[in-house]
Amino acid sequence: MALVNIFLTDPKGDVMEDFIHDDMTFTFNSMDGAGPRRLVEGPMWAFVDWVMADLSGLEMCRRLRADPRTQDCHITIVLEQDDQEDRRRALRAGADDYIVGPLGRQKILDRVLALQSRQQQRHATQMVELGALKIDLGAQQARWSEKPIPLRPNEFRLLRFLAENPNRVLSRQEMIEGLGKQEPPIDPRTVDVWIGRLRRAFRSAGAGNPLRTVHAMGYVLDAP
Repeated sequence: MALVNIFLTDPKGDVMEDFIHDDMTFTFNSMDGAGPRRLVEGPMWAFVDWVMADLSGLEMCRRLRADPRTQDCHITIVLEQDDQEDRRRALRAGADDYIVGPLGRQKILDRVLALQSRQQQRHATQMVELGALKIDLGAQQARWSEKPIPLRPNEFRLLRFLAENPNRVLSRQEMIEGLGKQEPPIDPRTVDVWIGRLRRAFRSAGAGNPLRTVHAMGYVLDAP
């Protein structure tokens, strides 16, 4: 089943229930100025409040466009009132469109469903690149210097999450949460098994070992 990610800068995004439509599951989450806290698989829609607790909605739009994880997402700025100048400023900051708040779950779904096909086309060609490492999300294929890296689906997802957070130490729990694997609970030591498989796959592709263990903290993918 395909996954559609809907993120709100409003905290109520964390309590909105998922929605299933045809063969798609629409999931809701909240995010702050650091962007999504989990792996984003499939199309992403961001609803950014004009006024946020720690920064402006305009700055949030700029951050989303500058972040490789979210640069192609569909951004809707949520205005407090329909002001023409605010609309122009939002579009210049990187928003795709606007909507006047307050927002409810149904209002968000109506907007996403109306424009979903265009976003799916944008996502189909998405690529994550990090030096010699290339991750083709459409083909579900990872390569090192153009040589395929043999990965199971779970290791592919973990590699993508690491590549989207390069040169950053990630704890076992952060990786479990980032992959959305919290229910049923997973033993944090399971991450060590995933990392071991990833390392073997890297070696088989001639990549050496770009995954580094940081004692008592976690793992980091060293980027060039």
